[in-house]
Amino acid sequence: MKQIEIQIKINPGQIENPGAIRKEALKASGLPDDENISTRVLRRSIDARSRKPHYVLQVAIGDPETVEPQKSIFTPLPLSGRQVIIAGAGPAGYFAALTLLEHGIKPIIIERGRTVNERRKDLKKIYTEGLINPDSNYCFGEGGAGTYSDGKLYTRATKRGNVGRILDLLIANGAPGDIRIDAHPHLGSNVLPRIVSRMRDDILSCGGEIHFNTRVDSFILEGNCMKGVVAAGNAIKADAVILATGHSARDIFYALNNQEIKIEAKPFALGVRIEHPQPLIDKIFYHQSPRHENLPAASYRISTQAMGRGVFSFCMCPGGYIVPASTAPGELVLNGMSLAARNAPFANAGLVAEVKLEDLTDPENPLCALEYQATAEKKMFNAGDGKTQQAPAQRVCDFIAGKISKSIPKTSYIPGSYSAPVHELLPFIQSEALRSGLKTLSKKFKGFDSNEAKVLAVESRTSSPVRIPRNRETLEHEQIKGFFPCGEGAGYAGGIISAAMDGEKCALAAARMIK
Repeated sequence: MKQIEIQIKINPGQIENPGAIRKEALKASGLPDDENISTRVLRRSIDARSRKPHYVLQVAIGDPETVEPQKSIFTPLPLSGRQVIIAGAGPAGYFAALTLLEHGIKPIIIERGRTVNERRKDLKKIYTEGLINPDSNYCFGEGGAGTYSDGKLYTRATKRGNVGRILDLLIANGAPGDIRIDAHPHLGSNVLPRIVSRMRDDILSCGGEIHFNTRVDSFILEGNCMKGVVAAGNAIKADAVILATGHSARDIFYALNNQEIKIEAKPFALGVRIEHPQPLIDKIFYHQSPRHENLPAASYRISTQAMGRGVFSFCMCPGGYIVPASTAPGELVLNGMSLAARNAPFANAGLVAEVKLEDLTDPENPLCALEYQATAEKKMFNAGDGKTQQAPAQRVCDFIAGKISKSIPKTSYIPGSYSAPVHELLPFIQSEALRSGLKTLSKKFKGFDSNEAKVLAVESRTSSPVRIPRNRETLEHEQIKGFFPCGEGAGYAGGIISAAMDGEKCALAAARMIK
């Protein structure tokens, strides 16, 4: 029979009962319960708009051979002698490497940080000693920034590449199969490291090279052609260079600017991490507390307009933790993470306001947005003791009212927090937009400004404050042949999946150029 797709609703009590799902799908389709008819869930999401949340399933119905999916697999070719340098071992870099190997091209990956498991030691030092390793931290190191930030796999950039292929390759390296059907899949910061390690093994076993603890210092140019990089004092040449260094590699932006390789200032967003007890978020967004045992910790994505700019949530971590994401001494940056189970007591999210180029003193300076970001981070660090990663904090109700909190509720942020006028420490424009936006959001979501809710600052690494311009057809830099700006750092992605897809696109473009 020809495959059909049907949408059904399932209450949480039945979601783990395949028989009930099959029965409901066949009933909705009007087909008999015939053993020669197969069903398969294609998509799973939660509709929490009504008083009783329920699952919404997209189900395929048809013959067994037509219902079973075709899976993408990694199929490398023998190496041809050609090679491409990839700066950065995050999702853009690793998926670019796998794609090059499928075209018989050797990837040479240069990563400033350490392996994904060795990074843990440096993360521990941030908590215990307040020490920031500028090359190995929550943002830098194998796996990139997303590895220790929940491993969210949701993307709206579905037209930029093959999302299914990315998910299949993650599953082939140990990710759970559910990421193929969940509307908002995630892996958890305790699961992603072993997946990243297995991808590394694939790259190495097929002839690729990976150089850890090696920082790219400058670029080798011959006229308007990219010929390689200088890394750790050594010149490394190749047929092309893919730059996949992430949105926090400020030294790369300075190096490009110093070599007169065109870069541009880009709008971004800046604000706070907002944290609530998870049961309160369950009550607000599921309309129940405690939530049903078959419902995951409630999450949210909210937005509004205030003072002519967007105010929105970012990187929401249900059942998660606020973490120190600074990449250099003397700055304070916050982010969020969750483990796979998402069962910690608190929920946190970035709550940020747009930073427009007209907010900046010198919008023609390609580094002006980066400098605005850096100034806010240094100000937050110096507001405290100037020695640790303790974060300034304020109850949400006090932040809105513009007054210092007498005390701060318990937080998941391990380095600790202290009461401070966050509304004054943030840049004025973003602070005012956030306070106004929170008033609106708190009216819509009753309890969002609860006395138990607090904000900690600063959340500033939402996206790259720099864009590296590239040709829309060839994906090469506008000025430099053989140079492929890629992923979040170049301004062309926003998360693991979109970065991975961009890595694949740039690798394909490099392969076309080389051949």
